[in-house]
Amino acid sequence: MDTPRIDSIQAARQTIAQAMDRFPDDALAIAATGGKDSTLLLHLWRESAAAAGRRLPTVLFLEEGDAFPEIVEFVQRLRRDWDLPLVTARNHDLLGDGLAVGQWVETARLGEDNRRELARIGFSGTGFAFDPETLPGSHLAKTAPLNRFLEAHGKAALATGIRRDEHPSRQAEEAFSPRSTPPHVRIHPLLPVREREVWDYTLSRGLPFCDLYRAGYRSLGTRSGTVKNADLPAWEQDLENTPERAGRHQGKESAMAQLRALGYM
Repeated sequence: MDTPRIDSIQAARQTIAQAMDRFPDDALAIAATGGKDSTLLLHLWRESAAAAGRRLPTVLFLEEGDAFPEIVEFVQRLRRDWDLPLVTARNHDLLGDGLAVGQWVETARLGEDNRRELARIGFSGTGFAFDPETLPGSHLAKTAPLNRFLEAHGKAALATGIRRDEHPSRQAEEAFSPRSTPPHVRIHPLLPVREREVWDYTLSRGLPFCDLYRAGYRSLGTRSGTVKNADLPAWEQDLENTPERAGRHQGKESAMAQLRALGYM
């Protein structure tokens, strides 16, 4: 196992320190997905907050409608073990008491807010088969409730665990990225950290991680839209020469730039 590059982790810590200088704790939120990157981000932020005598900002988990049970359990374990101020955002109008992947959603039965969101992405059909990894499903199940949460709770900034090397759409991203709908700043401390460095740091420091990575998954999406990359633990795979998100639903991957322009992480 290689020693983690100190400069990339240190750069992440510096971005967190800058964010803490710019925003009060109650104006911040941190996105938690249950993945390795958001877990590393939470770890670094907890350390920085403790050193500065600050409290951890609100930690936000999106209930998208098709999560791996292992991810839900892991997030709840982090909440307990790390005493996270965790809240969950959910599009109740879309998901109701339970919406199965593939189930038909009639546009007309959705509320005005969701119909407006569909119009934002240029969707004008009478309905769609629900899948949180397609453009309409992802926008309604993830981006819309995320933006509503930020607006309803007056959050001026949201920190996420995205990295530049994970997807081409993130190559031009900046550590502090202003967004307009709703007005807020996205904070990306892990942009310079590479996948190998995430695992080197995680394993060398004994950080917790979801068991799905041990089973061969490298990037965790929805239960129905994610497959294992190999039968080796993620950190033992060829991280440098194979795509990290190859096991993810490719419909959403091809629409990533559009989704990010709408507010997706």
